[in-house]
Amino acid sequence: MDSQNLTHRQPSHDPSAVDTTVVDDTTNIASQERQKVIAKRGLKSMGIAVSLPLILTLTNIIFFGANDTYKLTHKPNWVPPIWALHMACLGSAALMGLCGWIVWAEGGFHRKPGTVGLYLGQLGLSLMWDPLVFRMGANGVGLLVALGVCYALVQCYRSFKQVNQIAGDLVLPCLAWAGLLAFVNLKFLLT
Repeated sequence: MDSQNLTHRQPSHDPSAVDTTVVDDTTNIASQERQKVIAKRGLKSMGIAVSLPLILTLTNIIFFGANDTYKLTHKPNWVPPIWALHMACLGSAALMGLCGWIVWAEGGFHRKPGTVGLYLGQLGLSLMWDPLVFRMGANGVGLLVALGVCYALVQCYRSFKQVNQIAGDLVLPCLAWAGLLAFVNLKFLLT
């Protein structure tokens, strides 16, 4: 086709005609604003989901996490010092909070309501471990609680993985940590 014969389309002088470029621009701007609001809400909800288990675990450590017998016992090299144990518990709580938020954001708690129970169960059991082992010295019950945390984390892994692959994979370091806590508790029980 000869480009010299092409003419530009003249705008219509019809008052009922709508300029589509203006409508597209305003729709685009409204869509971008809506996405910003949704992103801000998402960051707020993620902050709450991560910080709430973190604050609960930190409070638990402050009130129940100090014990001189743990510091004074002769431990093998694979048993972490108390400060490392508490830092890893905080990291595990934050990571599980993030996993729970990812599953919630994907709608997994609504589709499978039992997943909420598993998540809250592992959180509750992990909060019970410090008072049982460090304050009460109930190493046998502490071992059962640690094994319960491991079981709940395995079930969380299975459920979370069905909703979101990344959330499921992020549970694995928490599961490894809970397994190490169970071994530490077993060591306490046998000595």
